[in-house]
Parts: sequence; structure tokens; C-alpha cells
Amino acid sequence: MPPPKRPHLVAAAAALLFLVLLPVHLALAAAQEFRGFSYLLNCGAASSTTDGRGLRWEPDGPYVSAGTPGALALPGPGGLLDPTLATLRTFPHRRGAKFCYELPVDRNRRYLLRPTFFYGALSAATSSSAAPSPPVFDLIVDGTLWTAVNTTDDALAGAASSYEGVFPASGRNMSFCLGVNPDYTDAGPFISALQVIQLDDSVYNATDFRTSALGLIARTKFGSTGDIERYPSDSFDRYWLPFPDSKHAISSTQNVTSADFWNLPPPNVFNTAFVAEQDAPLVLQWPPMPLQNASYYVALYFADTFSESSRTFDVYINDYLFLKGLNVTSAGLSVFATQWILSGLTRVILKPASPALPPLINAGEVFGLFPIGRLTHPRDVLALESIKKHLQNIPEDWNGDPCMPSGYSWTGVTCDEGSRIRVISLNFSGMGLSGSLPPEIANLTALTDISFANNSLLGLIPDLSNLSKLERLHLQENKLFGLVPGNLGTIKTLRELFLYNNSLSGPVPDNLLNKQGLTYRFLPGNLFAPKPPH
Repeated sequence: MPPPKRPHLVAAAAALLFLVLLPVHLALAAAQEFRGFSYLLNCGAASSTTDGRGLRWEPDGPYVSAGTPGALALPGPGGLLDPTLATLRTFPHRRGAKFCYELPVDRNRRYLLRPTFFYGALSAATSSSAAPSPPVFDLIVDGTLWTAVNTTDDALAGAASSYEGVFPASGRNMSFCLGVNPDYTDAGPFISALQVIQLDDSVYNATDFRTSALGLIARTKFGSTGDIERYPSDSFDRYWLPFPDSKHAISSTQNVTSADFWNLPPPNVFNTAFVAEQDAPLVLQWPPMPLQNASYYVALYFADTFSESSRTFDVYINDYLFLKGLNVTSAGLSVFATQWILSGLTRVILKPASPALPPLINAGEVFGLFPIGRLTHPRDVLALESIKKHLQNIPEDWNGDPCMPSGYSWTGVTCDEGSRIRVISLNFSGMGLSGSLPPEIANLTALTDISFANNSLLGLIPDLSNLSKLERLHLQENKLFGLVPGNLGTIKTLRELFLYNNSLSGPVPDNLLNKQGLTYRFLPGNLFAPKPPH
């Protein structure tokens, strides 16, 4: 890893490191008492189910308008231990489409998202046989491109794949989407389960969620040889994975019982630890995978294993000082950095600063930071939502942000990603749409092109005079009726106007017939009254 410069480290220690010397207790939430808006969705399921921890999982149908539910053939006579892996929802492979879950949330709160994917167990020969490998696809939250999902290795091991991120809620709804990236595979995405859990305001609150989101790299319980630590021990159902090491692992029953850790770790993660040998440093390769050169959120958790005891040591990451003179007591504490540069394989080194007791560590978390994506101009979003409500047979991917992330705009929608992200073209020709054109279409003031040609739209042509940049308006081959609006002639930029094969009536306004530079087609199919004589 390229070492951080010393001035940056000084700034990090002064501004980015927070030491919490507070006792810990955690009030365990009873089943189904997650705070605020939280969701446990069993994707593809027809009815609710309860898992072995007493958590109730609901069908995902009310939150998604696309995809096909399905069931897996259960392996072996006992089937799957986790009932949420027995079903899944699959989506079509359509280039650049994103298929979204729309979830009501509390604005300006942050949420832990954990989608789980189980394609079914594959044989080791899958890659060379006729059986297809699992599809690869993108995860998107609102307008933010999160990560690519590749479950092949887990599927070969007969295991499920989970991803975890922490995202802010920017509005009343959060969209979680699966994106079809044609550069990956030629099969559509799928999902088995989705957890969306509202976090307390204190959890990971040193991160600026106005600009960044968190993607989990590792969450570890050092010294543990047991099961994953999760709900009900962790009220947010975070997964703390065991990290065994017989040489340094010890167990403790210290009963760390305070809730004042900002990140609210479960008390049980303090019951095991790695402890260094006397007068020697403790060196860990953690997280256990190489990292890209980027900024990371690092949180480490400590509690002395002896009652009413303490020990002091220095903490280094890749030979650079993370915190000097850390004094750990049996009450427990945590230290964290919000932006720490890591690259490649990482080592955490605990060096004794006093001869009394050797260093130790109980748990740790590492998240990658990635930028929050931009969103479409709110007025354009509201206008498109109104258009959706007035139309039937709309495309399945008209969910999530209409324009973002790049490459994932709604079918038929073209956007400009300038200083403000605006909708500049609607091309819905021949989509089999029915319904009507709402007046809110005139709020899309950056539009240059509109085409609803060759559909089955009914009703009047709305007032579009507010569209001062409109160049082409194609409404031919529908079932529109009423007058041709004279205010269309006031749009100075209008160059093409096609209205033929509708049921329009009345005279064609002079300001359209005489408009310089306008190409228009009204007939056949429109019953215009003859122009009255002068």
C-alpha cells in the first residue's frame, strides 16, 4: 500500500479519530421491533414465513412491480435451513434496464441494506458443462451505483451471497434496484431476500452521508469459533463473523453492558478476543482480502478480559500509527477513523506500551466509502411520476431514479447530466401505451423531443406552451380528440409536429399553418372542419 503522508496522518488523528471511553449496554430489541421503517422481504414468496430466530419475513410482491417469482428445488431430504433461500425473484435480461423495489422510508435517516442471493448449489463442473453460471449484475440504490453482484464462487460452494451497505434516505421512498449490465452476462438478475433496517442516528454517524455511502468489507468477532453473531444479539441484525486463531484466542465473561457505543455493537462480541503474547506485538492480517487503493471506515472494539483491569498499547495499521497510548478497561471502548487510506493486504498491529498486560482486540469493522450518486431534478421526477399514473402498460423498469445512475435511465427517457440532471427527450413510440397525457408533462421544461406515436392514447392534447425548448412533437397514430391547441404555435423552437391518425377536430390554428420552418402532418385520420372564408 502507498503509505499515507505524515501531515495527512496528523490530520486524521486530530480530526477523524474518535475515542469512546464509555461503558456499553445494549437493549435487545424483541422480534419485529426494529425502529421506524424496516423490511424483511422473502423474495418470490407467496406468503409470510418465520425463520429460526423468530423473525417474520414478508412476501416482496407489494414492493416490486417486475420480475417472476420462483422456487428452488431443495437439496437433500432436509431441504434448506434458511426458508428465505427456498424462493427467489428473477428479472428479464433487457440491456440497461433496472428493476426496483420501492420502499417507504423516513427522510434523512440512514438504512442498512442487505440483499441475499442464492442461485442454487452448482457442481464444480458447472463452468465446463451445459449448466449456466449465475448471472452477474449491478446493485443500485436511488441514483447510486453500489456494486456488481457475482455469486459464482458461493454457488459452487452451495452457499448464498450477501452484500451489505449503509445508505441515507434522501426522500420518502428509497429505491433498491438490480441493473442489467450487458458487459457482464446474457442472463437477467435475481434476488432471494432483502433486509432494509433503519439504524439509530448514532450508528456510523461520523460519516458524511450527504456525499458518501458505506459498503461492508468485513465485520469480525476475533477469537470466536462459534456461529455468526447477529440478531437478537445485534438489534440491527448485523453479521459479526467468527475469526478463530487457537494461538491467540481467549474467551471471557466480562458482561460489557452499556449502550453508549456510538455504533451499538452487540455485547457478545466482547466475550472473545485475540490477546498478544507477553511483551510481544499482536499482528493480524485483517481484513482477510486485498483492498483497492481507496478511503475506508475502520472501527475497532476493545474490552479488557479481566474485571476492574486495564492495559495500554499502541494501534498501527500497516505500520502507520492509528492511535497511540490506547487505554483499554473492562468497561470497553471503540476507536474509529472515517477516512483511512488502505490498499492491498492490510495488517493491524497492536504494540504493548506498558509491561503489565499484553494488547488485545475483540472485534472490528471495515467499510469502503463510495460517492452518493446524483439524482434527477425533483420537478422532472414529479412530472414523470404523474405521467406514469396516467398511463397503462408502462415498461417494467419505470422505477427508481428516472435518469441515474448513468446508463440506467428509464426505457424511452433520455437525460442531460449537466449541472442539474434534466429529462430532455421522451421517446415512447410503439410501446403499447394507453391512458392519457397529463398537463404535468409541461413541467419537463428541458424537453426537446416528445414522441408518443403509435400507441392508444385517449383525451386532449395538453397545453405544452411552457416547453420553450421543444423541437419535435410526435403524437400521430393514437386516439386523441378535441382541438389542436393554438398555443403550440407559440413554441418558437418547434420544428416538427405530427398529429395524423387521431380523432382531432376543428380548424388548424393559423399560427401553425403559417409557422416558418415547421414541418407538420395533420391528415389523414383527423376530422378538421374547413377553414371559414374571410
